[in-house]
Amino acid sequence: MSFRRYQKVLGIPRVMSATLFMFVAGLPLTIMTLTLSLHVLNEMGRSYFDAGLVGTATALGFAVGSPLLGRMMDRHGLRPVVAVCGTVSTAAWVMLPLVDFTLFVALAFAAGMFTVPTGSLSRQFIASLVPEDYRRPAYSLNTMLMELSFVITPAVGILLITQYSATSMLVGIGVWRALSYVALYLLNWPIRNPHEAVAADESVKLKWREWLSARLIGVLLVSSGALFVLFGTELALIAVLRENGEIAFTGYVIAATSIASIAGGFVHGIVHRSWSLTRLAVTMSVLLLPVAFFDHVWWWLLLALLPTNLLCTPTLAASSEAVAELAPPSVRGQVMGLQDSANRMGQTLSMPLVGFAIDNVSPSMGFVAAACGGLVLIGIATLCSVRQASAHA
Repeated sequence: MSFRRYQKVLGIPRVMSATLFMFVAGLPLTIMTLTLSLHVLNEMGRSYFDAGLVGTATALGFAVGSPLLGRMMDRHGLRPVVAVCGTVSTAAWVMLPLVDFTLFVALAFAAGMFTVPTGSLSRQFIASLVPEDYRRPAYSLNTMLMELSFVITPAVGILLITQYSATSMLVGIGVWRALSYVALYLLNWPIRNPHEAVAADESVKLKWREWLSARLIGVLLVSSGALFVLFGTELALIAVLRENGEIAFTGYVIAATSIASIAGGFVHGIVHRSWSLTRLAVTMSVLLLPVAFFDHVWWWLLLALLPTNLLCTPTLAASSEAVAELAPPSVRGQVMGLQDSANRMGQTLSMPLVGFAIDNVSPSMGFVAAACGGLVLIGIATLCSVRQASAHA
């Protein structure tokens, strides 16, 4: 192990400033759906179904918008996309508290679709600024900060909503993102390094068949599987603690598992050699299976969840590194946008399927359903890789 790997990454010009800025700019993203849902429930007096409909609209907006905005960045650069999308999404967030429910759903979709994808954009900055030999610690650091945002923002957001209102939070998110867009436009960090930019300008525009390989599809499916496991685990955790009358301990368990995830990511970034993406994802899923037997007491559950969470950040960081390696510079934005969409697909599939297992079997079976769903997606990814290998044989 060598801590100097992180020092060298942060010593690369503009890496520290870009990484920290994207972390701060992306903080509201972790509470957008929750704020929209609470506004629908509290301020609008609508049902949980309506709140779920808004959440689905926002998720679909993100899933559709991420690759499209990435494609626009590939063609026109960062600044035009930030200017147009920043204006549209800010207007959508500010207008949300003023409209009826039907228009609210449409604006929630637009807010998601035109939100500049902070996650994929930060990964593009890393790919353009950091040499390949140091991308693993760079992506590990980026993913650790993302995990940290999921620890900080929901708690702070709930406090602000309680003290003020979800409506105030909607406007606050819009203002926060608007200021971030202005700063991002002025800073204008590169999405390609000079060598890649020249090569992209001189090359013929790639068609999707030339870069959407079976290996890339496999990586996207593994990434989707990892998100299936993570969001399914969170839902099963809440169900078990609620069943046991221990819902008050939810914060302790989530905080401990998040710390374990960050610790695993830190180690992943400094070791000389780490596991492959597939091995990390499979192990993370398999380690979740026995958690179903430790559902009686909250601290047993906490301890049982630590091993699988140690591999959470390493798996997500490895998937980002693999996508950066496979994405041609001229279409990098579109490919990383597709990764965001794949992650959103894993999240969207996980909630109803794991919820079905919880409702019809038991809360603890939610962990088994989350693990099995992830393994199915990883298995499909493996078949894609085998197919490509046999085709080249």
